[in-house]
Amino acid sequence: MADEKPTIQDVDGADQGQAELAHAIIESLLEHTRVVSDLIAVMAQALDTDTTKALTQTAQWQAYLESRRQIEHTRANIEKFAETMRDRDGD
Repeated sequence: MADEKPTIQDVDGADQGQAELAHAIIESLLEHTRVVSDLIAVMAQALDTDTTKALTQTAQWQAYLESRRQIEHTRANIEKFAETMRDRDGD
């Protein structure tokens, strides 16, 4: 069928290198996100109670929390991707 998408097993050697590069880039972005999240947590601890409460009631804070949930889902997908790539290399 013309609409079928290639699977990871369909990737040839040249594309394998691109897949590994994509994986490395995504891992780097995920790590950066983790570091930024840790920094935000430290900064939030430095705020007084009233300021913290006001901050957590904002739309920006809610968007941040949703983004963190999504990035954790993305991390799980990346781990599945990496496992698939390792399994493919083992064949």
